[in-house]
Amino acid sequence: MNKLVDKYGRQITYLRLAVTDRCNLRCQYCMPAHGIDIVKRQELLTYKEMYRITRVLSELGVDKVRLTGGEPFVRKDFVNFLESLSFNKNLKEINITTNGALISKHIEGLEKMKINAVNLSIDSLNREKFFEITRRDVFPQVFQTYQDLLKSNLKLKLNVVIQSGVNTNEIIDFIELTKEDKVSVRFIEEMPFNGKGIREVKEVWNYNKIIKTINSHYDQVESLVSKKSSTSKNFKIKDYKGSFGIIPAFTRTICTDCNRIRITATGLFKNCLFDDGVFNIKEFIRNGASDEELKQIFISTVHKKPKNGFIAEANRGSNSVSESMSTIGG
Repeated sequence: MNKLVDKYGRQITYLRLAVTDRCNLRCQYCMPAHGIDIVKRQELLTYKEMYRITRVLSELGVDKVRLTGGEPFVRKDFVNFLESLSFNKNLKEINITTNGALISKHIEGLEKMKINAVNLSIDSLNREKFFEITRRDVFPQVFQTYQDLLKSNLKLKLNVVIQSGVNTNEIIDFIELTKEDKVSVRFIEEMPFNGKGIREVKEVWNYNKIIKTINSHYDQVESLVSKKSSTSKNFKIKDYKGSFGIIPAFTRTICTDCNRIRITATGLFKNCLFDDGVFNIKEFIRNGASDEELKQIFISTVHKKPKNGFIAEANRGSNSVSESMSTIGG
């Protein structure tokens, strides 16, 4: 069977699929206060098209899918789509990234599906600061989601984007959640995908600064062995139940073993978060491409995957990094 392998010998086994560009929050590091120009609904991939794309890719060795947005639960019938994906026997993992404001009523149903894990985006444990970051007063709902997910059989990770001058003083507060809760907190370097392309920082809070801050507070920070293609460098505090990781998303020291591709809600295929899209799979599907033709397109495109995010960004030419993460698929 054909596999998706790039010219550096990396096999692609992980798809990040955005199901919508719409979101119910307006996080400052993701989009401007007025939001973004959302596309017309007919320009979005249909669930049928997304199912087909996923099936074809799974026949090429992709066995892990993460559903993102925007906010995936904003899109009507998203849970039904999840259920349909659960019937794909080639998929070992189906995961979801959500902001947590709309998911709680679906948790019990998700437990009965082939859903492995939920990544909950929560950038502050303070209601006022949460409102400042997201421009929406929904912290009580999101924190309740956190508590509900802890009680479920779904693996739980918290995604925390570290924002200079905003929530850096909460790093230790988040780690303290891992003392009694079996949760993985992941600190993410801020990126310029905010609809403006400007990384507005007062001081650079990168991987080194984050881990230095943590090491200065705790005596025993233990390194954990991570999977080869892990996006995070992982640790735990001695005797704490949970763990934490740091994702060097902007400094890009995790590219060597990359096994991921992205497809946006409109069908744009991205070999790398930092590229500007290689081609639009939706156009091929709607022009009648067969499954075999789609496979050959995927195989040839992945073969050209850039070595790292810096090369991908440089290859953008004159196009600056100005998309919203909501458009790309967070």
